Amino acid sequence: MNIQRVAVDLPRRPLARLLAPYIAELKAELRRTWRTPAFVLPCLLFPVLFYAMFGVMLGRGQASRYLLATYCVFGAMGPALFGFGVQLAMDRAGGLLTLKRALPVPPLAPLLARLLMAVIFAVVVAILLIAAARTMGGVSLAPLQMAGLVAVAALVALPLGAIGLLIGSHVESDAAPALVNLVYLPLALLSGLWVPLSMLPGVFSTLAPLWPTWHAAQLALRVIGQPAGGSVLMHGVVLGAVTVVGALLAARRLRRVG
Repeated sequence: MNIQRVAVDLPRRPLARLLAPYIAELKAELRRTWRTPAFVLPCLLFPVLFYAMFGVMLGRGQASRYLLATYCVFGAMGPALFGFGVQLAMDRAGGLLTLKRALPVPPLAPLLARLLMAVIFAVVVAILLIAAARTMGGVSLAPLQMAGLVAVAALVALPLGAIGLLIGSHVESDAAPALVNLVYLPLALLSGLWVPLSMLPGVFSTLAPLWPTWHAAQLALRVIGQPAGGSVLMHGVVLGAVTVVGALLAARRLRRVG
């Protein structure tokens, strides 16, 4: 019996050693993030409060349903952009990235931990929004629709995290918050996350396919049975391309400047 246990454990031990630094980085990122209420509370509560005001108090029927989908995308944007764009710039300025390069830590471990943190935030915000929509907005969703919204919210963290990574790798820490806001707020408006693009001048609808958040919003709208433009394949290709290009450009920059 002991021999059998050893035989079973042998393939597991190299995998455990391989994953150990990634798990350690994730735990450290969790502790650092949750000890910063100035970051945690706005990221979790602002999308829900905005939805309560505009989707529940001012919106009725289809408006509540539409805004639930788009606010799931909006709620995922903040943690990804600010978690990467601002925090990475601060880590660069403080020399943390340089220090970690001297440690026996896989180069991707800190970034993957931060990306997973952004995904966790996106999922939690989506769950809170769905709960608010069902209890206060009277929005009825099937279990698969709720799971689909959560999945889209998690997916948004990838391209927006890549954009934040690109900002944080190029911009100094004192300028990063302003630049992130210049990306964060216009993207939400131009993608129809706050109000449908049909209520805005026609140029907004014409330019909408340029923005990754518009593609994510169309996926979320499609999940809950709302009218949506484009195809699932097109949206997936655009979001994947933004993720890959942003990550590669940021990695190239980080290799140079640290």
